[in-house]
Formats: sequence, structure tokens, C-alpha cells
Amino acid sequence: MEYIKLGKTGLKVSVACLGCGGSSTIGKSTGKSENQSINLIKTALDLGVNFFDTANVYGTEGILGKAIKNVNRDQVVISTKHQVSTKDKKYSHIDIISGIENSLKELKTDYIDIFHLHGVAPKDFDHAITLVSELLKEKEKGKIRFLGITESSPIDPDQITISKAINTNYFDVIMLAFSMMNQNAKTEILPKTMSKNIATMSMFVVRSLFSVNGRLQEDIHKLVKDKQLPEWFLDEKEPLEYILKDSGANNIIDACYRYVRHQQGIDTVLFGTGNINHLKKNIKSILNLKLSDECISKINQYFSHLKGVGLDFPEKNK
Repeated sequence: MEYIKLGKTGLKVSVACLGCGGSSTIGKSTGKSENQSINLIKTALDLGVNFFDTANVYGTEGILGKAIKNVNRDQVVISTKHQVSTKDKKYSHIDIISGIENSLKELKTDYIDIFHLHGVAPKDFDHAITLVSELLKEKEKGKIRFLGITESSPIDPDQITISKAINTNYFDVIMLAFSMMNQNAKTEILPKTMSKNIATMSMFVVRSLFSVNGRLQEDIHKLVKDKQLPEWFLDEKEPLEYILKDSGANNIIDACYRYVRHQQGIDTVLFGTGNINHLKKNIKSILNLKLSDECISKINQYFSHLKGVGLDFPEKNK
């Protein structure tokens, strides 16, 4: 495993971060037992993963807590989250702090390494900021070590929330969408995070776009129709065959992880799965060498202008 210093936090984390949400919720959404999910996390630990991301709404904090109960607490880094609003409610600081207490209980720990305001839509950003002063008090108490914020990528393709968050100087870590076909953070966000030493956690690296059969072909067809991609993309026998030729990648998913992993300004790559074989393959891809320069050049040439591609909410039980 490779480890990096996570921005200004100084935390030593694995470049591969196991996400406990997404479509699989470490197997919970796909019919796996709790013991199977616990075994998945333990396998990740054995492979050197020390960085785990969950959230109160995922329903996996308790599973993670059980999986790491016999591990020295200072050997794992836990990231968890709480929403600032739902369709029907805006959460108060009292709600959020109550959520933190519940997360501590579920995770069986005295502190959370990184606590994020979760999926903050642009319309809710100002409300989120009103919560920060109380969260900083929880930080002073030692219940959280560092403060983060995550965007709601499907409804914020322009990354308005993250752009505003970077300018407040409140947040030590941000979680943002970044993939080979959704690169706008490369010019709009990452130069700022690097200059301020704000850590980045990249999500939506694969998701349904690259993992669901037929989905990539469907999106490419639409992009060609909308004149976002040249028509010759439709002549490919396999999606992105020309792009990935001589790339060094074993397949599209392997290429996805390797492209993001070696992007300057990206610190950690989030991946999620409920399958141990997939876990091993994903970690191997994240740790692999960068793609060929020729392939990277083609990815940037054809996809750098795209925005919002592949940013859909997780499909459960698929």
C-alpha cells in the first residue's frame, strides 16, 4: 500500500479509501450479511487500507465499528458525515451534534478523524456555514479532529459548493467528484486546494457510468448526438477502445482508477464494493502505474471539456 500525508491534517492515509456507501454499501445493499461486510473491511485492512469513509445515512457506521474494534485506534483513519438538509428539513447544530454522538457510539470510538457536512447543495451552503462555529466547539472537545465538506455532485456539476467552501478557510478536507470523463475540477478546484493545502478525497471515479453494462455506450451515444464527442466514437467496437489502446490498462475500470490516482491535486481515491475479489482488483488498480502519456493526452483531448458526465446517485440493489 502507498500512503500520503492528507493535506494540512497531517494524517497518514492509504491512497485507497474504502467507501462504505455507494451502490453496494460494503455489501449491505446487495444482500451480503453483516459478517461478510465485516470480513470485507478486515480484508481491506490486511491489504494496507487504513482510511475508511462512511456516513450516518449509509447505515454502515456500526459495521465499520465492529470490523475495527480490535485494531489500534491510531492505526485507522475514519471519515464520516451528516447531512445539513433533506427535502423536508434543515438540520440544526443540535441535530448535527446529536448525529456526531450517535456516530461515535456506532463506530465505538472516542473521536472522528474527519467529520464532513454531507452532500451540501449550493442552495444549502449558507445554512451549512452557520453550523461551523458549533462544530468547531466539538473539535475543541476532541470529538472530531478535522472538518470536511462534500458536494452533492448530481445536482452541482459546476461544483459551486466546493468552490465556495475553499474560500472560507473552514475546511481541512473536501470530497469531490472527479473522473476521466468529469475533469472540470482539474482547472477550477485542484489548483486552489493545492495552494491552500486542503486535502482532497475523490469520488464518482467509476460509479454506474463505467461499471453498469451498456451504460457507457448509452452516454457516449448521447454525447455524440449533442456534439460533445466526435462521431467516430460510435464506430468503436468497445467503448473507448481508441482512447485506451496502448494505455497499459487491463480494462476501463482499471484505467479509471489509474487516471484519477495520478492526477495532480488528488490525494485519495474512494472506491466501494461488497465483493472481496473486486476489492483486491480495485486496490491493485489504484496502486498501479499511471497510464501511458499517449493515453492521458487522448483522455484530456476528448474529455476535458465534459461536465456532469456520470454524476448520478447510486443505484441500490443492482
